[in-house]
Amino acid sequence: MTTSKKVQAPVNFEDAMKRLDEIVAKLEEDKLPLDEMIALYEEGVTLSRLCSEKLENAEQKVRLITRQSDGNITLENFNERGES
Repeated sequence: MTTSKKVQAPVNFEDAMKRLDEIVAKLEEDKLPLDEMIALYEEGVTLSRLCSEKLENAEQKVRLITRQSDGNITLENFNERGES
């Protein structure tokens, strides 16, 4: 009998990476039932996508840091930036 419990996905990058590390460690033990391994793998894929999206968003934000003519540095939100 397999118990299925819904795990709430971490909201921030660091928590998601920590959970991914835990999943990898469990999968490397190779002592889990197949159903549990598959469930952990699915969770890992979801977390991996979440982390990838968060990294991509962070990279885009960093690219939007611009130096103004007066020397001030500003950050424009890439979602709100108008195309010129």
